[in-house]
Amino acid sequence: MDKKTKIIEPFPNLQVSIIVQDMEKAKKIFEGLLVLQYRSGNRKAFTLLVKRYNSKMCNQAYWFTRDKDIAKDIVQDSWGVILKNLPHLKNPNSFGSWAMRIVTRRGIDYVNKIHRDRQKLQDYFYTPKEDNDPDHGESDLSKIYGAIKGLPQDQQIVLRLFYLEDYSLREISQILEKSEGTVKSRLYHAREKLKTILKNGNHE
Repeated sequence: MDKKTKIIEPFPNLQVSIIVQDMEKAKKIFEGLLVLQYRSGNRKAFTLLVKRYNSKMCNQAYWFTRDKDIAKDIVQDSWGVILKNLPHLKNPNSFGSWAMRIVTRRGIDYVNKIHRDRQKLQDYFYTPKEDNDPDHGESDLSKIYGAIKGLPQDQQIVLRLFYLEDYSLREISQILEKSEGTVKSRLYHAREKLKTILKNGNHE
C-alpha cells in the first residue's frame, strides 16, 4: 500500500453517534448513582443533582412564564416535589427526564391558569388588540419565533424539548406522560404547520 494512501473510515458519523450515546448513558448512570447515594444518607449527592439541573429547570420554567421570579418559584416548588418523591423513584437513571417532567407539568399548569384567568376577564370585558405589524426588516429568526407562537401549546412544547433541549422522543414521552406515537405525531404536525405559516407569512 502506498504510504500516502489514507484509510477512510466508512461510517464516521455513526462513530460520533455511538460516542454521544455512550456519553449520555454514562451521564444517566452517574445521576442514578447520586440518587442512590442520597437515599443512603449522602445529602451532598442531592446538592450535586440541584447544580446539574437547576439552571436547565429555570430555563424550562421561564419558557412558560416569561417571568424570572415566577419561574424561580415554579422551580423551587418542583425541587420540593422531587425531594419528597426521590425515595420512590423506580429508575434512578431516569432522574433527568423525571425532574424535567415535574417542572414542565408545573409550567403547563401555570399557563393553563393564566388562560383561565384571561378567559374570565374576557367574559366581562373585551378590548380588541391593536394591529401592530412588525417591521418588514425583521430577521428570519424573529419570523420563526413568531410562527412558533402561532402553534398550539402542546406542539410548541414538543418543538422546544426536541430541538432546543435535545431530548429524544422517548424522553419527551416520559416528560409529557404521553406515548411516543403521540409525541411523534405532535412533532410532525408542528413542523408541517410551521412550514405553512412561514410560507404564507401568516404569523402573529
